[in-house]
Amino acid sequence: MLPPIEDLERTLSRLPGLGRRSASRAALALLREPDRLLEPLVLALQCARREVVCCARCGAFTVRANDPCALCTDPSRDGATLCVVEEPADVVTIESSGAFRGRYHVLGGKLSPVRHLGPEKLRVAELVSRISAEGIKEVLVAVSTDMEGDATAGYLAELLKPLGVATTRLAFGLPADSGVSYSDPLTLRRAIAYRVTV
Repeated sequence: MLPPIEDLERTLSRLPGLGRRSASRAALALLREPDRLLEPLVLALQCARREVVCCARCGAFTVRANDPCALCTDPSRDGATLCVVEEPADVVTIESSGAFRGRYHVLGGKLSPVRHLGPEKLRVAELVSRISAEGIKEVLVAVSTDMEGDATAGYLAELLKPLGVATTRLAFGLPADSGVSYSDPLTLRRAIAYRVTV
Protein backbone atom coordinates (compact mmCIF):
# COMPACT_ATOMS: atom_id res chain seq x y z
CA MET A 1 0.00 0.00 0.00
CA LEU A 2 1.28 3.47 -0.86
CA PRO A 3 2.16 5.73 2.11
CA PRO A 4 -0.36 8.51 1.18
CA ILE A 5 -3.17 5.95 1.06
CA GLU A 6 -2.05 4.44 4.38
CA ASP A 7 -1.97 7.93 5.93
CA LEU A 8 -5.49 8.64 4.66
CA GLU A 9 -6.78 5.31 6.02
CA ARG A 10 -5.05 5.84 9.37
CA THR A 11 -6.49 9.35 9.69
CA LEU A 12 -10.01 8.24 8.76
CA SER A 13 -9.83 5.33 11.22
CA ARG A 14 -9.46 7.85 14.07
CA LEU A 15 -13.00 9.08 13.43
CA PRO A 16 -15.70 7.66 15.72
CA GLY A 17 -17.58 4.79 14.12
CA LEU A 18 -14.92 4.07 11.50
CA GLY A 19 -12.86 1.00 12.17
CA ARG A 20 -9.82 0.00 10.11
CA ARG A 21 -11.83 -1.76 7.39
CA SER A 22 -14.43 1.00 7.09
CA ALA A 23 -11.70 3.62 6.94
CA SER A 24 -9.98 1.65 4.20
CA ARG A 25 -13.18 1.46 2.15
CA ALA A 26 -13.84 5.19 2.66
CA ALA A 27 -10.27 6.12 1.65
CA LEU A 28 -10.44 4.04 -1.51
CA ALA A 29 -13.85 5.50 -2.42
CA LEU A 30 -12.48 9.03 -1.97
CA LEU A 31 -9.50 8.26 -4.16
CA ARG A 32 -11.62 6.50 -6.79
CA GLU A 33 -13.80 9.60 -7.28
CA PRO A 34 -11.67 12.61 -6.40
CA ASP A 35 -13.81 15.18 -8.22
CA ARG A 36 -17.10 13.97 -6.76
CA LEU A 37 -15.95 12.96 -3.26
CA LEU A 38 -12.40 13.93 -2.33
CA GLU A 39 -12.32 17.56 -3.48
CA PRO A 40 -15.68 18.52 -1.85
CA LEU A 41 -14.54 16.82 1.37
CA VAL A 42 -11.26 18.74 1.39
CA LEU A 43 -13.12 22.02 0.83
CA ALA A 44 -15.69 21.22 3.54
CA LEU A 45 -12.93 20.33 6.02
CA GLN A 46 -11.02 23.53 5.25
CA CYS A 47 -14.19 25.60 5.68
CA ALA A 48 -15.03 23.90 8.98
CA ARG A 49 -11.47 24.43 10.23
CA ARG A 50 -11.63 28.11 9.30
CA GLU A 51 -15.21 28.96 10.33
CA VAL A 52 -16.37 26.66 13.14
CA VAL A 53 -15.50 27.72 16.70
CA CYS A 54 -16.81 27.04 20.16
CA CYS A 55 -19.23 29.65 21.46
CA ALA A 56 -17.49 32.01 23.88
CA ARG A 57 -20.45 31.81 26.27
CA CYS A 58 -21.66 28.19 26.26
CA GLY A 59 -18.91 26.26 24.47
CA ALA A 60 -21.18 24.71 21.81
CA PHE A 61 -20.23 24.73 18.14
CA THR A 62 -21.01 27.87 16.21
CA VAL A 63 -19.58 29.81 13.29
CA ARG A 64 -17.11 32.61 13.85
CA ALA A 65 -19.63 35.23 12.61
CA ASN A 66 -22.29 34.12 15.16
CA ASP A 67 -20.47 34.15 18.48
CA PRO A 68 -22.22 33.93 20.94
CA CYS A 69 -24.24 31.19 19.26
CA ALA A 70 -27.92 31.18 18.28
CA LEU A 71 -28.83 29.07 21.33
CA CYS A 72 -27.31 31.67 23.67
CA THR A 73 -28.94 34.64 21.96
CA ASP A 74 -32.41 33.18 21.25
CA PRO A 75 -34.82 35.21 23.43
CA SER A 76 -37.45 32.44 23.33
CA ARG A 77 -35.23 30.04 25.30
CA ASP A 78 -35.53 29.69 29.08
CA GLY A 79 -32.59 31.70 30.42
CA ALA A 80 -33.08 30.43 33.98
CA THR A 81 -32.33 26.78 33.12
CA LEU A 82 -28.87 25.64 32.13
CA CYS A 83 -28.05 22.16 30.80
CA VAL A 84 -24.45 21.16 31.52
CA VAL A 85 -22.93 18.67 29.08
CA GLU A 86 -19.49 17.19 28.48
CA GLU A 87 -18.90 17.99 24.82
CA PRO A 88 -20.31 20.26 22.07
CA ALA A 89 -21.72 17.19 20.29
CA ASP A 90 -23.94 16.55 23.33
CA VAL A 91 -25.72 19.86 22.67
CA VAL A 92 -26.58 18.66 19.16
CA THR A 93 -27.94 15.37 20.55
CA ILE A 94 -30.09 17.00 23.22
CA GLU A 95 -31.37 19.63 20.78
CA SER A 96 -32.45 16.88 18.38
CA SER A 97 -34.79 15.53 21.09
CA GLY A 98 -36.71 18.83 21.18
CA ALA A 99 -37.28 18.28 24.92
CA PHE A 100 -35.04 21.02 26.34
CA ARG A 101 -35.68 24.74 25.79
CA GLY A 102 -33.12 26.28 28.14
CA ARG A 103 -29.50 27.23 27.54
CA TYR A 104 -26.34 25.10 27.56
CA HIS A 105 -22.92 24.98 29.13
CA VAL A 106 -20.22 22.68 27.74
CA LEU A 107 -17.64 21.53 30.31
CA GLY A 108 -15.16 20.23 27.76
CA GLY A 109 -14.95 16.79 29.36
CA LYS A 110 -15.57 15.17 32.74
CA LEU A 111 -13.48 14.72 35.85
CA SER A 112 -10.93 12.00 35.24
CA PRO A 113 -7.92 11.42 37.48
CA VAL A 114 -6.60 8.87 34.96
CA ARG A 115 -6.49 11.49 32.19
CA HIS A 116 -5.39 14.25 34.61
CA LEU A 117 -8.63 16.18 34.09
CA GLY A 118 -9.51 18.10 37.23
CA PRO A 119 -12.00 20.95 37.65
CA GLU A 120 -9.33 23.48 36.64
CA LYS A 121 -9.07 21.88 33.17
CA LEU A 122 -12.82 21.96 32.59
CA ARG A 123 -15.06 24.99 32.12
CA VAL A 124 -16.22 24.87 35.75
CA ALA A 125 -15.19 28.43 36.71
CA GLU A 126 -17.10 29.73 33.68
CA LEU A 127 -20.16 27.77 34.84
CA VAL A 128 -20.06 29.36 38.29
CA SER A 129 -19.66 32.83 36.72
CA ARG A 130 -22.64 32.26 34.42
CA ILE A 131 -24.90 31.19 37.29
CA SER A 132 -24.34 34.47 39.10
CA ALA A 133 -24.31 36.72 36.02
CA GLU A 134 -27.31 35.20 34.24
CA GLY A 135 -29.61 34.47 37.19
CA ILE A 136 -29.68 30.71 36.61
CA LYS A 137 -32.25 28.93 38.81
CA GLU A 138 -31.70 25.30 37.72
CA VAL A 139 -28.68 23.41 36.43
CA LEU A 140 -29.50 20.15 34.66
CA VAL A 141 -26.39 17.97 34.67
CA ALA A 142 -26.47 15.83 31.51
CA VAL A 143 -23.20 13.92 31.68
CA SER A 144 -22.34 10.26 31.17
CA THR A 145 -23.56 7.70 33.67
CA ASP A 146 -20.15 6.08 34.07
CA MET A 147 -17.96 6.49 37.17
CA GLU A 148 -16.32 9.69 35.87
CA GLY A 149 -19.69 11.17 34.92
CA ASP A 150 -21.10 10.33 38.36
CA ALA A 151 -18.07 11.96 40.01
CA THR A 152 -18.51 15.05 37.82
CA ALA A 153 -22.23 15.31 38.65
CA GLY A 154 -21.53 14.89 42.36
CA TYR A 155 -18.78 17.49 42.29
CA LEU A 156 -21.00 20.01 40.47
CA ALA A 157 -23.91 19.41 42.88
CA GLU A 158 -21.67 20.12 45.89
CA LEU A 159 -20.06 23.12 44.22
CA LEU A 160 -23.38 24.69 43.25
CA LYS A 161 -25.26 24.00 46.50
CA PRO A 162 -24.05 27.20 48.25
CA LEU A 163 -25.15 29.26 45.24
CA GLY A 164 -28.80 28.38 45.89
CA VAL A 165 -29.36 26.93 42.45
CA ALA A 166 -31.35 23.70 42.01
CA THR A 167 -29.14 20.98 40.58
CA THR A 168 -30.85 18.13 38.73
CA ARG A 169 -29.63 15.21 36.66
CA LEU A 170 -31.06 13.33 33.70
CA ALA A 171 -33.25 10.43 34.80
CA PHE A 172 -31.84 6.92 34.66
CA GLY A 173 -33.67 3.97 33.22
CA LEU A 174 -34.31 1.63 30.36
CA PRO A 175 -33.84 2.87 26.81
CA ALA A 176 -36.97 3.39 24.73
CA ASP A 177 -38.15 0.30 22.82
CA SER A 178 -35.99 -1.96 24.98
CA GLY A 179 -36.83 -4.81 27.29
CA VAL A 180 -35.72 -5.76 30.78
CA SER A 181 -33.97 -8.87 29.47
CA TYR A 182 -31.67 -6.73 27.30
CA SER A 183 -30.56 -4.41 30.11
CA ASP A 184 -27.40 -4.66 32.16
CA PRO A 185 -27.60 -4.89 35.99
CA LEU A 186 -26.47 -1.29 36.59
CA THR A 187 -29.12 0.12 34.25
CA LEU A 188 -31.77 -2.01 35.96
CA ARG A 189 -30.64 -0.89 39.45
CA ARG A 190 -30.87 2.75 38.37
CA ALA A 191 -34.22 2.22 36.66
CA ILE A 192 -35.62 0.72 39.86
CA ALA A 193 -34.08 3.41 42.09
CA TYR A 194 -35.48 6.23 39.93
CA ARG A 195 -38.85 4.66 39.15
CA VAL A 196 -41.87 6.91 38.58
CA THR A 197 -45.55 6.64 39.41
CA VAL A 198 -47.84 5.69 36.52
